[in-house]
Amino acid sequence: MSQSQAESPVASLARARWWILAVIGVAQLMVILDNSIVNIALPSAQADLGFSDAQRQWVVTAYALAFGSLLLLGGRLSDLFGRKAAFVVGLVGFAAASVLGGLAPGFGLLVGARALQGAFGAVLAPAALSLLTTTFPAGRDRARAFGVFSALAGSGAAIGLLLGGTLTEYFDWRWCMYVNVVFAVVALVGALILLPAHPSENRPRLDIWGTLTASGGLFCIVFGFATAETDGWTSGVVYAFLAGGVVLLTAFVVIQRLVSAPLLPLRVLLDRHRGGSYLTILVLTTGMFGVTLFLAYVLQEYLGLSPVLTGVAMLPMVASIMSVSTTMPALLLPRIGPKPLIFVGLLLGAGALFWFSFLTPESTYAGSVLGPLILMGLGMGTAMSTSINTATLGVDRADAGVASATVNTMQQVGGSVGTALLSSIAGTATAAALAVAGTSPRTAAIAGYDQAFTVAAIIFVVGAVVCASIVPAGRPHAVPVTESTSGPATQELSRAAEDSWGEPGTVTPVARPVEGGLVGRVLDGNDAGSATAAATVTLIDATDGAQVGRARTAEDGSYALAVPRPGDYLLVCSAPGRRPVAERVRVAAVDLAISRDLWTPAG
Repeated sequence: MSQSQAESPVASLARARWWILAVIGVAQLMVILDNSIVNIALPSAQADLGFSDAQRQWVVTAYALAFGSLLLLGGRLSDLFGRKAAFVVGLVGFAAASVLGGLAPGFGLLVGARALQGAFGAVLAPAALSLLTTTFPAGRDRARAFGVFSALAGSGAAIGLLLGGTLTEYFDWRWCMYVNVVFAVVALVGALILLPAHPSENRPRLDIWGTLTASGGLFCIVFGFATAETDGWTSGVVYAFLAGGVVLLTAFVVIQRLVSAPLLPLRVLLDRHRGGSYLTILVLTTGMFGVTLFLAYVLQEYLGLSPVLTGVAMLPMVASIMSVSTTMPALLLPRIGPKPLIFVGLLLGAGALFWFSFLTPESTYAGSVLGPLILMGLGMGTAMSTSINTATLGVDRADAGVASATVNTMQQVGGSVGTALLSSIAGTATAAALAVAGTSPRTAAIAGYDQAFTVAAIIFVVGAVVCASIVPAGRPHAVPVTESTSGPATQELSRAAEDSWGEPGTVTPVARPVEGGLVGRVLDGNDAGSATAAATVTLIDATDGAQVGRARTAEDGSYALAVPRPGDYLLVCSAPGRRPVAERVRVAAVDLAISRDLWTPAG
């Protein structure tokens, strides 16, 4: 038997993983760009359906409220009932709600359809990210995959502007809803063909009180900030809902400490790498929504660009996000860890926002917009990819859905906070500028945007310092050598894991069971009671196909393989006159030995 024949399952697995990434990416792009597409379509929809300016806000708010308040529940449902099932249900439901919105004859049905989109999006988004987390558990391929995913997350709003402008200008606003069906069908076909079933091995009872307090608290927070955007910060309703949200979320934390099967296990949040990464995502989306919102106004109202050209004008930021997020973290994250990348990315974003704050009525696209757009893309691509990758790295499989949902929750809350806070600041500054004699409305509006960009830059600088102080230095989830480990084999294994985080390591397999690895026996498939001697067992890193260990079985069929780090591996067994056997195994911790017996089928 040739080596290429023995390793063919790995090549097949590697190809399938990148196709799975494409499926997940299509679904993620559909969810992310939906808001900006609808924003572009709103004026045409308002003219067609005849609803008022005051009602218009609810087309956006209905989606945000359902999406933001149900995310944690959606993430836990994918953990309880399977990630593939949640992904498929989310896709079908989102597409159906989009068709309903496109067919809406009036305002009420359109708002209801948007709420349904948000509810199914709350199931789909965390399922997509948790599928990505388990498909790419470690290694350089994980950094590349999360770079692609983060590029879509960071540039989806700008892509939505371009697509929404094109559909609205050349077709009809209803196609901004119908286009989701195209994305959903492509992703659904790919999911049904490529995604393996991920049934939950155990299904603990759903944390009802945790669900109610989390959903209620997030609803109040999102609604409070949405109301602040329209009613201003002097409204008592704003503070009542924000206070209610804080109370409910505080109760949620207390409940999570007491229940046996929490909705969001606090261990997910208390890890400093994850906690700092979640905060980074919150800060990034706070500024990102402000950039796309205000620049869309500036480009259309003051530079005279059409909706389509406005989307085209955003493409340099999209290009820089994609180029950086798919290369920089993959090259540097395994070597230096997330801390410096998060810090530098946020500072680059702060520099771009500060640059935007110098816009004037006489500014041009080439002179005042293009440069900071590219700089913002560099910062977003570096920090967003790093933080999403780190926030989901090393999380227990049983918590993958809710950990992914927390990423989406930070994005949604950050977008709500950023839109409301920066819009309020811009409105206040505009009103103050108009109070000055001789100030034109055009000049006052630009002054308001400049003030909002300045505040966003300050938020990014403070966020860079705080997030960098929370995230520890070095590479996350490396396995250190401690006093409790015993034996030279274990210590050598731990050093290998520490030195090869994110890289394919090579370790020398030992001929006896060791702490921290795979041990087992190769048995005759025709006679389970007899051993297969002289078999070869090969351990292959499922993330990049690199061989990390190889051993020959002893006379009693036993073998032992050291494992460089936690993650997914392919265990390939071959024996003379037998067909090769390939089995995927998950190593949760290299401190413990895992027993895995194999049966060799007849040749």
